[in-house]
Amino acid sequence: MVKKLTIEDLKLSKEKMEDEMGAEIEGLYDLVIPPGTPSYLVYDLVEEFDLEPLERKIGVNIVECDEREVIVLRGELEAVQAAEQYLYDELKAYVGSE
Repeated sequence: MVKKLTIEDLKLSKEKMEDEMGAEIEGLYDLVIPPGTPSYLVYDLVEEFDLEPLERKIGVNIVECDEREVIVLRGELEAVQAAEQYLYDELKAYVGSE
């Protein structure tokens, strides 16, 4: 059975990373995960690219501009760029399979 990713799982991972990194975030970049992204993809990105899951409030323009909490994955530039390409490819395959 596939594990369903919850925000609690991501928070535990975040707390672990905060202990290791402290407050230092200089040189780190965020990959915003689009709302509706399958949870298994988020889990794969965190594990495969060693990214730190966080929540951020950003403006989302879906009918009206609302501020929503979204998941972001934080890491080094190269890892974030590789994860972005992986996410794009996987979402393209996911949409094309239905």
